[in-house]
Amino acid sequence: MTQDMSALEREIEETRERLASTIDQLAYRAHPKTIIGRQVTTLKAHFVDLDTGEPRTDNILQAAGIVVGVVVLLGIVRKVAR
Repeated sequence: MTQDMSALEREIEETRERLASTIDQLAYRAHPKTIIGRQVTTLKAHFVDLDTGEPRTDNILQAAGIVVGVVVLLGIVRKVAR
């Protein structure tokens, strides 16, 4: 009976430690600075190859084309609205 209680107490303590570790990991992953860091890395990876450091010109040109298109569209809408 004493061994069963000791084993049960040890198991409960191990479970508490695992839960505490899991909560710490979740708190780290949910921290705003961590989230921002992940998003910045994701955005950088879209425009720069993280392994070689080379720019991804196809993605850069697509983004530039979209920006130019939006600016032109806004200019046309402003002229028509006058």
